[in-house]
Amino acid sequence: MSNHNHHHHEMKVYGEVKLFSGTGSPILAGKIAEYLGAPLCDYEMIEFPNENLFVKLRQSVRGQDVYLIQHTASPVHRNLMELLITIQTLRLDSAARITAVIPYLAYGRSDKKDQPRVPITGRLVADMIEVAGADRYMTLDPHAGQVQGFFSIPGDVLTASHLIIDHINATMRAKLTNPVVVATDLGFAKKARNYAADMDMPVAFIEKRRSGNDARAEALTLIGEVENRDVLIVDDEVDTGGSISQAINLVKSQGALDVYLAFVHPILSRSAAERLAALPIKHIITTDSVPISPENMKHLEGRITVLSVSPLLGEVIRRAHEGRSVGEMFNE
Repeated sequence: MSNHNHHHHEMKVYGEVKLFSGTGSPILAGKIAEYLGAPLCDYEMIEFPNENLFVKLRQSVRGQDVYLIQHTASPVHRNLMELLITIQTLRLDSAARITAVIPYLAYGRSDKKDQPRVPITGRLVADMIEVAGADRYMTLDPHAGQVQGFFSIPGDVLTASHLIIDHINATMRAKLTNPVVVATDLGFAKKARNYAADMDMPVAFIEKRRSGNDARAEALTLIGEVENRDVLIVDDEVDTGGSISQAINLVKSQGALDVYLAFVHPILSRSAAERLAALPIKHIITTDSVPISPENMKHLEGRITVLSVSPLLGEVIRRAHEGRSVGEMFNE
């Protein structure tokens, strides 16, 4: 009776891995493809004069295990619509399983009704990805953990903090003077504590209060000690650089020595890169979850290290395809 079952674990549930890159993430997708030793599939993406997008696959994905890699940072709405349309195209071609690999997920900050008459756009975006036809999703360091609850489909919500921590421990940790990790706001306090624990450093927090709806916030109080210490400011993303400017001015005014900055998503809107370049930052560590434009790189030249998330995403894709645990990668 039992012999029809014994080779079951060797069978692939899905066909081959098929990797697709959206126009937002070509370099990262290429690195993931290289990591997996699988080519990127070719398809046509046309933008008509009326700005409508049109996708046509050049080969069938029927019965295949498809991964579409596309971030949804700037241009947000173009990248998001492209993601949705491509997912639907793959669904209509009868892919066995479609995973949306979204290194950076837009609208992550619109995660609750924190004032009357406002939307929860993070939830809407999750719904759209599901309706388009994604079976699973993968993302890195969402601004708020509850985004996982907005999806009904399974997902791998990963963090690139391990990459950043390993890099700091390997290359910088020994040279730092009494280092302390500083969270730019209390919302990031828990994650900052994790960074601090993994690098064996104490932690300090900035408490800030926002006034009004603009992105500017009032940094107020520093909870913890930074005097005569090197400071490592950590955050999930840097957008305009406003919070970072305030954080640096605050720790400097409290007697901090060298200031280092570590964050996962280099959104760098408007003139954020110039703003960072003008600040007394010793070095910046970030990732390639979102591509950094050549002109932004020029502003930060010599003071920035960009770690690639491609081995992390590549390994998770491989494990998802083979039906193996992802948690094991992080000893979880």
